[in-house]
Parts: sequence; C-alpha cells; structure tokens
Amino acid sequence: MFRKILVANRGEIACRVMRTAKRMGIATVAVYSDADADAPHVRMADEAVRLGPAPAAESYLRADLILLAARETGADCIHPGYGFLSERAEFARACADAGIAFVGPPPGAIAAMGDKIESKKLAKEAGVNVVPGFLGEIATTEDAVRIAGDIGYPVMMKASAGGGGKGMRLAWSEADVREGFEATKREGLASFGDDRVFIEKFIQSPRHIEIQVLGDQHGTIVYLGERECSIQRRHQKVVEEAPSPFVTPEMRRRMGEQAVALARAVGYFSAGTVELIVSGADPTGESFYFLEMNTRLQVEHPVTEAITGLDLVEQMIRVAAGEPLGFGQDEVTLTGWAIENRVYAEDPYRGFLPSTGRLVRYRPPPARDGVRVDDGVREGGEVSIYYDPMIAKLVTHADTREAAIDAQVQALDRFEIDGLGTNIDFLSALMQHPRFREGALTTGFIAEEFPEGFTGAAPSPELQRRLAAIASVLDATYAARAARIEGQLGSPISPATDRVVTLGDARFETRVEPFEGGQLVRFADGGTIELVGHWRPGEPLFAAMLDDEPLVVRVACIRGGWRLIARGAAHRVGVLPPHVAALTRHMIEKVAPDLSRLLLCPMPGLLTRLHVAPGDRVEAGQPLAVVEAMKMENILRSQKAGTVKSVNAAEGESLMVDAVILELE
Repeated sequence: MFRKILVANRGEIACRVMRTAKRMGIATVAVYSDADADAPHVRMADEAVRLGPAPAAESYLRADLILLAARETGADCIHPGYGFLSERAEFARACADAGIAFVGPPPGAIAAMGDKIESKKLAKEAGVNVVPGFLGEIATTEDAVRIAGDIGYPVMMKASAGGGGKGMRLAWSEADVREGFEATKREGLASFGDDRVFIEKFIQSPRHIEIQVLGDQHGTIVYLGERECSIQRRHQKVVEEAPSPFVTPEMRRRMGEQAVALARAVGYFSAGTVELIVSGADPTGESFYFLEMNTRLQVEHPVTEAITGLDLVEQMIRVAAGEPLGFGQDEVTLTGWAIENRVYAEDPYRGFLPSTGRLVRYRPPPARDGVRVDDGVREGGEVSIYYDPMIAKLVTHADTREAAIDAQVQALDRFEIDGLGTNIDFLSALMQHPRFREGALTTGFIAEEFPEGFTGAAPSPELQRRLAAIASVLDATYAARAARIEGQLGSPISPATDRVVTLGDARFETRVEPFEGGQLVRFADGGTIELVGHWRPGEPLFAAMLDDEPLVVRVACIRGGWRLIARGAAHRVGVLPPHVAALTRHMIEKVAPDLSRLLLCPMPGLLTRLHVAPGDRVEAGQPLAVVEAMKMENILRSQKAGTVKSVNAAEGESLMVDAVILELE
C-alpha cells in the first residue's frame, strides 16, 4: 500500500480524499494556490506545497509543478480528484513516467473517453446505444447550420472536450445555432483548451441517468447501480439521487452491462461513470443512449457510497496499488435511498448569478442520522471568482425516497450561510415540489417548473400559521427580556399579550400563553399551536416542536417584526400591537424605481462583448452584451424596446455587480 498521497485538487474533494487516506494510514500532501493558502484542505494535510497564483492555469493546472511537489515531498501516488487534471491523459502518463502512481484509469482509457467525438465512435463499436448526430469536426457556423438542419431540430451543440455543463448550447432553430455556435467554441477553448464542437439530436423529455463502474487491474469490472441526475440548470447538475425512481431492475441490468462492455473495450480500471440520456416518454426504458464516460470520480459519488456501503476513494486507491476488487457483481447490493443537493454560491433570486465573497457565517447541519456534508470551506473564508462556486454537498440517506427527501428539507432548514447568496432556498423548494416528490423528472424540470425564475417557495396556509406562531413567540421572548432588564418581570416570557401578525396578504391575531416547557399560541379564529422548545434572543436558529412536528427557522430581527427563513423562502413577518397595526393600514406603500432602461451587470465579471453603440435601436430580448464569469458566458438582453442613450463600459473591462453597462433613452 502507498505511504504518502498527494491530492492534486482543492476544496471539498481534496478534503474528501484526505479523510479516506488518513483512515487508511496514508500520509497526505496538499497543493494550493495563493487564493487557497489558508483553505481547509491545506490545514487538513500533513504537508502542503504552494503552486502559484490564484488562476487555475497558473496553479492547479500546472502538471509540472504538481509532479515537482510530489517528488519533493516523497509522495508515491497522486489522486487528481475531479476537474482540473483528472481527465488529462498526458498528466496520467507524466505520473507514470515519473514513477508515481496515478489514482485513476490508465492514460489510454482517459484519452479514448476524453474526446466526446471519438468516445461515441468507440461506444458504438462496443455495442452501446448512441445518440443520433454528426460526430465529425465542424469548422464554421455555416457548416453547423447545415448539419443541424440535416439532423433535425432541436439539437445540442457540445464542446468535444467539454464537461461539467460547460461548452454546451441547446438550439431550437437556425437562429440559435448562429448565435450559439461560436460561443460554444469559445467556452470549449477557455475551459478545456479545445474548441472543437459536435452536434447531436436533443432527446426531448430526457432523463439523465448514469452508471457507476468500478474495475481493477486484473480484469474484474462491476457496475454499482445508477444515479438519477436529471435536475439540472444550464446542463449543470443540481440534485442527484440513487437509485433512480424511473429505472427498473431490468433496465439497471441492461444499462450496467453496456457500461461494463464499454469499460472493458477501452481497458478501463478504477472508478468511472458512464452517462446515459433516457427518453422519459418511453415507459419501457428501451430508449437510452450513451452520452459520455467520465474517467474520474464524480461529484455525486456519495449517493452511490450511501446505498452500496462502499468507499469509492478507498477502492480507487487499492486498485491503483494493484489490489483486486474484493467482490463481484453478484455481491453488489443497493440499500435504501440517497439524495445529494449541491449548495452553490449563487443567487437564485437574481437568475442564479454567481455570488462571491466572504463566508461571514458558515454552520452546516450536524452530520448524523443519515446526514452527510462534504465541504472544503470554513467560516471566514472566501468563495473566489477563480473556481467552481460549489460550497458543499448535502447528502441524506434513508430507507425510502420520501424519507430521504424529508431529511433534506429538515437539514436545509439548519444550513446557516451568511455573507453571500446561496441556492439553499431553491434546493428546499425543489425538495418540496410535488412533481419532484412524484419522481416525474426530466432535464428540463427547472425551466418547466420555474419559467419566470425563482422568487421563493410560496408558503402553504399551514406554514403561514406556523410562522405566525413562531413570530409571536419570538416577539414575546424579546418583550420579556426587555421587561426583565427593566426589573419588571422574573418569568422567562411575558404574560399573555395580544399581537397582530402579518405575512404577505395573510393577517393573524394571536396571543401567547406560557406553560412549563413551551408556549401556547392562540389564534383569534379559535385555532391553537403548541410550541415546545427554548430560544434565546440573538440565536440564529429557532428549533421547536410545533404540535409534535419539528420545524427549524433561521431568524433575524428587523424593523417592525422578523425575517424568518424556512422551507425554501425568506418571509418578512410583521408583529405589532393591535392599536399600532390599525394605524399601519393607512400608510402609503413606497413604489420601487423603474430600472428597466438600465443594463446592469448582474455579477462580478469580465465584459467580453458589446453588441450595440449609442444611437442604436434595440428590441426586447435582443442581446446587448456578454459578461464572462467563472468561465461561463452570460448573454445580457434588453428588457424593453428603445434606443441606446449611452454606453458606460468597454469590452475587456472588469465590472462589479450592478455596474451600469449602458442606458436606454
């Protein structure tokens, strides 16, 4: 077995690999950029080596510096994690040439599967179903238009070396191809150093299913069931689960056998994933097609670990050391259900734009009772513009899918992150969505269910009453503290006091009555809610049993009431005495200014293109500018028709969020 492992990565995956290595008694080496000098993975490692400046091209993508670090520290193996150099065949070869074991598949398999055009040809030869399309190189936009027309719309344009949702554009028409082909080439070049693009038929009502394979260097290859990865945004996975609610045992067997056949055809060993697109419109499950093979560990591997009981990182290390797998296909069992949510630094209320900055507060839910949190951040740390915006992965495992989903909702309520925007509210809304709970998933789920964007999960009437009860108790607790400070009370909560609580258009009249161990909230309409729990002013979480059901709410005191965050939304809850509430009904509401004539930069980024100049006439929906952030191009469009009055920024300029790019007359 290896003595020392260097993890050629950062963040949560570096921490994940190190935890297993330490359990196996293997010393660990971290590498880091200047942006990560004080990162958790650096602190966790036994040794750490600086690579260079923050940009990945000058640090984590420098294979020469990583190999030098391995030689200087005496590391006898390198685990690449995922992303960065994990699927670079030349890096695996360089490791072999240096006499350092690469914890992953052989270079030939990486090369064969890393080129999406060639991999589809190999898959077809191995008897694997492939999506209809054009697998040759496409030189110009005119060629792309002709080929897309021959295939038939809709089509998907993909960077040949792409992955992780980058370098992909869906085209429903010739206009989409003309607008998106060059952008796809640029994203492929920027992210992967390869601007080749291919086009294939877009399968409508598709589900994204992937098969986890694992092989050793002695010819044994098994499949470890499937993962459902259909909940995606911009081709980036958001939610993954294992097993899939769509896949039957027979489908699993056929998919798994094709995945193993492909792995065997390229001489594969280590962990890998064969990704399939499945037509959700075909209830027989016959219409599944090969998309690509990821020759590395996947972000979503924890859900497979949860239902199989295997540590995939440990298996990869043992395979790299030449050990045979200790089990065969017949011994693979799937137990329970697991779901993973990716917690991203992005603002779902602003079109999911990246959100960078300092983690002023970071408190993940406790890792217990089937709850697992994989992260690589710390309170006070920075989420940088240079790397992927994922903060953490929240995984729940339970006996049933419904129980795993419920556990996600409860854990998300306990996730405390302040200082930047996150998608926690959106994830909670997804977990509560009736269609998600039914398992009726497609890759278009988010676009179909949130066509106007995300504005927060609308609270049910029952949740509104619960939040009103909580706000009443919070207010009563604060009033009691004020009274104790003034020496008027000795009890922990004030005597029964009437309150008027408002939440959106809902209005409740309440009274809080203390009892030993909790409070009873009476509503003027005759209903009651019993709260059992204790909360001190200033605590960010209010956790209690409400009529014997648990509810955790993140709380903040605001003018005239409370900001309560729970179950997929932040709710402004007003709490006032009845006589004050009567006066507020006659106040004039302030109208927000109209900003539709301004094109504002929606995130920190680089202005790469300007399509208009002063005096140009524009129409609603017309592209005005392109801003690049985290290697993704974001097309900014006009909200209305008008004439460009002024342009306030230039191509190549770095912009802050809400910077005015241009103004319409």
